[in-house]
Amino acid sequence: MFLDRLDKAILRQLQSDASISNLKLSEIIGLSAPACFKRVKRLETQGVISKRVALIDQSKFGTCVHMIVEVMMHQDNLLLNQQFIKSVKRSPQVHECYKVTGEVDFVLVVVVPDMPSYDTFCEDILYGHSNMKQFRTLISINRVKYDTQVHIPD
Repeated sequence: MFLDRLDKAILRQLQSDASISNLKLSEIIGLSAPACFKRVKRLETQGVISKRVALIDQSKFGTCVHMIVEVMMHQDNLLLNQQFIKSVKRSPQVHECYKVTGEVDFVLVVVVPDMPSYDTFCEDILYGHSNMKQFRTLISINRVKYDTQVHIPD
């Protein structure tokens, strides 16, 4: 898919602030409002813009603990991995899940309000899966960087 400099400028701006009006966006980009609107709609239709969301400040809802969890499976079995992935996708505590190469099979980013909640998560999701061999938990002391923006090459 070819994206010209105007498409890329639109995407960069919307990643920074998706609530911007089409009129303001068109002024920043240097297009007429109708042309800008048409480009944004095309980017949405093509799936380049998958959705627009509001980023919520978690601290406004109380404390939370971020865990990075490395999961190792007994065997590399497609069906068992799919079952694990299905349970992870249903878990609201799991914010991110990566199937990775190397010593571990999955890396999860888990967010819970406290340690007892994490213990419950472990019992339900991790220990509850028959193919889970072991896991290692890294507790985040401080999130140094968090960025939702995708790098758009020039």
